[in-house]
Amino acid sequence: MSVLPLVFTSGWASGINAYAVVLLLGIFGATGLSDDVPESLQRPEILVTAGVLFLCEAVADKIPYVDSVWDSVHTVIRPVSGAVVAALLAGQSGSLSDLAAGAIGGSTALASHTVKAGTRMAINTSPEPFSNFLMSTAEDLGVAGILTFAMFHPEAAAIIAAVLLLAGLVVLFFLVSRIRRFLRRRAQRREEKRLAARVAEPPG
Repeated sequence: MSVLPLVFTSGWASGINAYAVVLLLGIFGATGLSDDVPESLQRPEILVTAGVLFLCEAVADKIPYVDSVWDSVHTVIRPVSGAVVAALLAGQSGSLSDLAAGAIGGSTALASHTVKAGTRMAINTSPEPFSNFLMSTAEDLGVAGILTFAMFHPEAAAIIAAVLLLAGLVVLFFLVSRIRRFLRRRAQRREEKRLAARVAEPPG
């Protein structure tokens, strides 16, 4: 069976929460739930590191504005993680070249990361903090649910991931104005801090 559906699904999930993907896949492999997970993802130090980073993301991702800073830092990390995980999965299966799998996983992760980061920017224009918590929780549960589903029904999970990715891109298109507002507000705060620091400086 081709590993392509699992590569696509893991790429989509990596763009949302790369640490959860590494942690879950490692657990699936270590417990014998799946034979498609390479041993390199099952190593105890990898599982511990992914678990700690997942907890860090679980907290940072639910705090307004902190989540957008976290997303900015992970603009490179998530696509690279998606590409590496995809290449490892392909190497374990042998049904897809590592290079092709890495390209699919990385590009899919970049697309889903763009949707996630852009949606969070739009949400941060809202004054209440609860939407961030709800959105982050839904993302965590969605990644866990679909990745687990992919272990048993990879093709169906890949279709669900593709539909969610497409829907997210469409929603992001309609949220562009709110995202621009968020970026203007962030630039204004930076300018205010810069002016405040200049005023606070003692005269030379």
